[in-house]
Amino acid sequence: MTLAIGNNRSRSSSIGFRAFTLIELILVMALLMIVLAVSAPSLQGFFKGRNLDSEARRLYSLTTYAQNRAVSEGVPMLVWFDTRQNTYGLRAASSYMQVDPKAVEFTLDRDLRFEIRNAQLMPGVLVSPFVDRAVGNLPTIRFRPDGSIAETSPQSIWLMQGAEDVIAIGLNTNNIRYEILGNPYAPRR
Repeated sequence: MTLAIGNNRSRSSSIGFRAFTLIELILVMALLMIVLAVSAPSLQGFFKGRNLDSEARRLYSLTTYAQNRAVSEGVPMLVWFDTRQNTYGLRAASSYMQVDPKAVEFTLDRDLRFEIRNAQLMPGVLVSPFVDRAVGNLPTIRFRPDGSIAETSPQSIWLMQGAEDVIAIGLNTNNIRYEILGNPYAPRR
């Protein structure tokens, strides 16, 4: 049996493995905390905007779903808005179905609110003459069985977060469907 003589290196150091010291780990963690502390305010604004954007997309999707459901089932569909409770939802007109098993209801995040607007009656003025007794006298978008939108339906719904963060969802130019119109306060290009 022979023994190796000379420089006795461990196998891990000859391959190139090296462990981190506790001080190196603490320095890396401190650096990460500094980066996170600096970027947190800008990330907060990002997530606020995402909340408003996702709620606008959900409302837009609900109007599209209601219109498609009205056509496929041949029953008027109502998208209703309760501005006091910050809720909105979809249900079939009660004159056609007493109980709608596919009815849905959504609640806005506590930082969000909405306003129902009708540009045809008084531009820029809040009004709420769009009611349907089937949903408790609340403002309502009514989709007829042929997919058309009733004249009593609102022109636009404004989702708001704070004073200037607004996304409007309104009728397109030929009054066939609702679409996301964007921020009405933003300068036009």
